[in-house]
Amino acid sequence: MLDLSEGSAAAPGNGHGSGCNGKKTSKKSRPRRGKRGRRRRNKITGNNKTPPPHFPPEAEEGNIEYKLKLVSPTHCRFEHLATQLKWRLQEGRGEAVYQIGVEDNGLLVGLTDADMKASLRTLKRMAERVGADITLLREREVAYSSDGHAHKIAEVLVRKVPDDQQFLDLRVAVLGNVDSGKSTLLGVLTQGELDNGRGRARLNLFRHLHEIQTGRTSSISFEILGFNSKGEVVNYSESRTAEDICESSSKMITFMDLAGHHKYLKTTVFGLTSSCPDFAMLVVGATTGIAGTTREHLGLAMALKVPIFIAVTKVDLCSRGTVERTVRQLERVLKQPGCNKVPMVVSTPDDAVTAAQQFTQSTCVTPIFSLSSVSGDNLDLLKVFLNILPPLSSSKEQEELMQQLTEFQVDEIYSVPDVGTVVGGTLYSGVCREGERLVVGPTDAGRFLRLKVGSIQRNRSACRVLRAGQAATLALGNFDRSLLRKGMVMVSPQMKPTICCEFEAAIVLLFHAKTFRRGSQVTVHVGNVRQTATAESLHGKDELRTGERAEVRFRFIKHPEYLRLGAKLLFREGVTKGIGHVTRLLPPSQNHDQNASPFTTP
Repeated sequence: MLDLSEGSAAAPGNGHGSGCNGKKTSKKSRPRRGKRGRRRRNKITGNNKTPPPHFPPEAEEGNIEYKLKLVSPTHCRFEHLATQLKWRLQEGRGEAVYQIGVEDNGLLVGLTDADMKASLRTLKRMAERVGADITLLREREVAYSSDGHAHKIAEVLVRKVPDDQQFLDLRVAVLGNVDSGKSTLLGVLTQGELDNGRGRARLNLFRHLHEIQTGRTSSISFEILGFNSKGEVVNYSESRTAEDICESSSKMITFMDLAGHHKYLKTTVFGLTSSCPDFAMLVVGATTGIAGTTREHLGLAMALKVPIFIAVTKVDLCSRGTVERTVRQLERVLKQPGCNKVPMVVSTPDDAVTAAQQFTQSTCVTPIFSLSSVSGDNLDLLKVFLNILPPLSSSKEQEELMQQLTEFQVDEIYSVPDVGTVVGGTLYSGVCREGERLVVGPTDAGRFLRLKVGSIQRNRSACRVLRAGQAATLALGNFDRSLLRKGMVMVSPQMKPTICCEFEAAIVLLFHAKTFRRGSQVTVHVGNVRQTATAESLHGKDELRTGERAEVRFRFIKHPEYLRLGAKLLFREGVTKGIGHVTRLLPPSQNHDQNASPFTTP
C-alpha cells in the first residue's frame, strides 16, 4: 500500500524577526508569519523535504517481485528473469505479483508510457516461457517528469496455466444468520445467473427436501468457483461440469455453505473445525443488520483464528441510508476490544485489489462488501477480490506438510452403488495415492483397522494423487461401513497413532451462566472430533467463571479419540462456550497384551 504521509518541511526558527514597520514583532505573532513565508519559499524553490511514496523493501521470499523496468533485456538477462519468475510462482503456489516501476528498496519511481508498454511486453514473454499468463491489476500515477508527462507504476498478476490438476485451491466457509442470503449469493457466484428475488439461485445448493421447502440450510454443502490463468471465471460457460471447471481452472475457490439457524449450530461448528477453512465470509442482510447468530458466528471464526471478510447482501431491498447504517453497525462491532479489527469498505476495483493484498498480510483488516444477488450490484468487486486473494500458507510450509506421514480426517461416510463405501474429508498431512494401504480408527476398543484406498475424487472429478491440505472423497471398496464413524482418521501404518480417553487442555471460558466446575459435561470439538466430555479436574481452581482461564482435564464419555498436541479446542453446552488448545494426551489403560499389534483386519 502506498505510504503517502507527508512530513513537515518547516525550517527551524531564525531568532527575532521584524515587521514591515521596522518594529520587532511579538513572540506570539512570529511563528505563524514565519511558517507561511517558509512554506511559500519551499514551494517556489522546490526545497520541500516530503518523503517520496514507497512500498516496504522487497522480500527475498514470497511471491511479490519489484522491477524498475524490463526494457529490451539481453538473452542472458531474459533467461535470468524467467528463472526468477519461476521461483516467485513456486513461492506463491502458482501465483506471483509483479510491481513494475518500483525499485528493490520500495521507492516508487514510475515509468513513462513507452517504457511501461515495453516492460509489460517483456513480462508477457517471461510468463509464456514458464507457462503462465499475466493480468494487469491496476496502474497508478506516482510522479511527473520535467516535460509534464506522468510516470506510472503497474501491478501485474502472473498465474500459472493449469497442468495435471495442480490448481491453487482455497476454502472459504460461508457464515451468517438464517435468511441473510448465504445460499443465494453462492448460487449467483457459481452459476452466473442473478436471483429472481424468490430464491431460485439457491435451489441447486440444497441437499434435502426440507431445505428446499423451508429455504434454510441444515447441512454442509460445497460449491466451487474457478478462475483461469487470465483471471476469468470459468463456471459460466454452457454445459460446464465440475470436471470441466477443474480442468480449466488455475485457481479454485471452494465455498462451504454452513447452516445459519441456531438449532443447526453443532453442524456449523463441525464444518468450521473439521474442514480447516482458509477464510470465512460472514454474510449479513442489509435489512436486518447484526441479528440472530451473526455475532456467534463471528466469534466462532475469531476463536479459530480464521480471517474474516463480510458481505452485506440485499442492498436492493432497502435505501442507501439503511445500508450505511448496517455498515456502521458492523464497523462498531469490529472495532470493539474483543475484535480489534480494522474494517475496510470496498467500493471500487482498486479497493478490492488493495483489500485482497492487505487481508492476508494483516489479520486485523476486515473487508466489507455491499452487494445484491438480484440486481448484481458490486458482485464484480467480490469476484476481483476472490481472484486476487493469495493463499495463507507458503510453498515451503506446504512442502513440509507433504513430507510428513499420511493423515486423512474422516468427515463424511457414504454408500455408493457399484462403488461401495466412500469417505469424505481433508488430508491433513502427507500424500495419498490410489491403491495406498492405510489404517483407520480408533474403534470403540481403541484399535485401528487395515484398509486399501481405491479411487480418489476431488471436486467431483477423478484425481490420482491427493496432497496435504486438499479435500477429497476416497473409495474403500467393500469395507464395512458400520465400522466407520465421523471423527476417525486414516493414517499411515508407520505413524503408530496414539489415542486417548482423557486429555488436558488450556482453556478460556468465554461464557457461562453460573460457574464451570468439576463434573460439568460439554460437547468438545477438536478438528473433526465431536464428542461429549466430562471435566474431571480443574488444576489449581475449584470453579471457573466467565473470562477465567485454567488447565482442565477432560474425559470422553463414549470412546477414545485420536488427537494432536496443540490442536485447537472449542467446547459448548447450551449457552456455555469456551476455547483452548490440547496440552497433554493421556492414553487409555490397555487391558490386552501390550505386545499385540494395534492394527487388525476387519
